[in-house]
Amino acid sequence: MNFSKLYKETLLNDIIPFWERYSMDIKNGGYYTCIDATGEIYDTDKFIWLQGRQAWTFSMLYNKVEKNQKWLAMAKHGIDFLRAHGTNSKGDFYFSTTEDGKPLVQAYNIFSDCFAAMAYSQYAIASGDEEIKELARQTYFNILSKIDNPKGIYEKNTDTRQLIGFSLPMILSNLVLELEDVLESEEVEKTIDYSIHQVMDIFLDQKTGLIFENVLPNGDHHDSFNGRLLNPGHGIEAMWFMIDIGVRRQDEALINKATETILNILEYSWDKEYGGLFYFMDAKGYPPQQLEWDQKLWWVHLETLVALSKAYEHTKNNDVLEWYHKVHDYAWTHFSDPKEGEWFGYLNRRGEVLLNLKGGKWKGCFHVPRAMYQCWKSFEKIEAEAQ
Repeated sequence: MNFSKLYKETLLNDIIPFWERYSMDIKNGGYYTCIDATGEIYDTDKFIWLQGRQAWTFSMLYNKVEKNQKWLAMAKHGIDFLRAHGTNSKGDFYFSTTEDGKPLVQAYNIFSDCFAAMAYSQYAIASGDEEIKELARQTYFNILSKIDNPKGIYEKNTDTRQLIGFSLPMILSNLVLELEDVLESEEVEKTIDYSIHQVMDIFLDQKTGLIFENVLPNGDHHDSFNGRLLNPGHGIEAMWFMIDIGVRRQDEALINKATETILNILEYSWDKEYGGLFYFMDAKGYPPQQLEWDQKLWWVHLETLVALSKAYEHTKNNDVLEWYHKVHDYAWTHFSDPKEGEWFGYLNRRGEVLLNLKGGKWKGCFHVPRAMYQCWKSFEKIEAEAQ
């Protein structure tokens, strides 16, 4: 199969047209993301991190695929909404707003800030807007200022058990590369060093080869629900960020370690009875506290396809290729919706569609198009080398 052609054509002829057709809010600005299987809007609230993600997606496509003015206008639609309605007086990004931009949920989730920074940076490259470029810088440094306490006053946990979370170090390893055009090179290298250390030395368990979601500050594990928690999709996604860094730094050892970790996580988290990757797992095999632990999610499988395609591109490891085919076959036969377009997001353990939606509070125009683009480009190189 010509994988590069499959991913390119799906991105340009299916995924992007779906969001162009259904998501734009012409009256209020920004995007609707709560879209059912057939394109109907079923809720009009706006989730700020999804606004940032979609603005990033269309800016990225404009920068890397084609100087399509329609894509640039679509990106500006989200950027303008973020600037007008996205933040409180301190510059922290709300989690959600009403349709017309009135704040609904306070700025408790730093990932709203992260995806706004990514959107601003890509849009600044696309538009040449220096003011947006400065907003990207300001947002990035605001994120760093909260690195030790991302939720601030909205943090529920006390200091009794001082577990640190994987999500922010993980996203920083990608965010800093996204913002390379707006940051000083010294700042970029410093954050890359921090991210590699956190991801590969603190959260990656050297004994099991698995990424833990929460650890003690020195990397030790706590024998509790949170301390044993594994999120296979997070771990695998972080590994393709590490591969990107390894390629950037010509660090073959990092690429190989990331590849080995992808394989370790896949071996542990693949559902041997029904296929697909579990959403959450317990490192000791105990019942996870997340009731949705056995669901199969779109982003987990898409990030795995990206990670495997990048790992194979740079290692030509046959175990990686074997896993790629296994995950590809599962993902494309269960999540893709050739009839109505885009991908379903949530399946039950047996692989049946659980929620009849293409977008919602957590799923927007991001993981599917980003994965289509990344896999397209990796397989373009793999196929060229094979000729």
